[in-house]
Amino acid sequence: MNKPINTIMVYIDGTEPSIVAAVYAICLASYTGAKLIVHYVINTKAMEDLLRASIFLEDEQVEYEHDMSADADKYLNYIDELAIKKGISIVQKRSSGSVHTEIENAVKENDVDLLVVGELPRMRSRRDEFFDETERAMRTLCCSVLIVKNEDKVWQVYESLV
Repeated sequence: MNKPINTIMVYIDGTEPSIVAAVYAICLASYTGAKLIVHYVINTKAMEDLLRASIFLEDEQVEYEHDMSADADKYLNYIDELAIKKGISIVQKRSSGSVHTEIENAVKENDVDLLVVGELPRMRSRRDEFFDETERAMRTLCCSVLIVKNEDKVWQVYESLV
């Protein structure tokens, strides 16, 4: 019999909810024995939009992209450290582009069974809902999606792992 979850992917973007989601994904991987992919997407689509709107100059875009790349490394390494402490190995994945497209592509390429994401921000308008990249990806994916909530409980479960 096939296991229902062989590959878990967690999307992180450096926000607290995404870090909590990664911690929960570590716990899930520990309990299920599933492969764990931690994916950070550098949102170059947003940067291109800012450049087109003349909010960024090209030089600023290059500098901002460099900063985002450094952030990606920092957060991927942080999650790797948390996983190693619990005896879990992760696959670090980093890509650039439109967040929802990159998530969709990674799910297909890696035969992901479960995408884990952090709690979504409160939507203030229909426009916000339409432009939320994570939510857009969740609605179009071919795999199950788990939204992680309750940060305190997640850390308790993580701490209880042997």
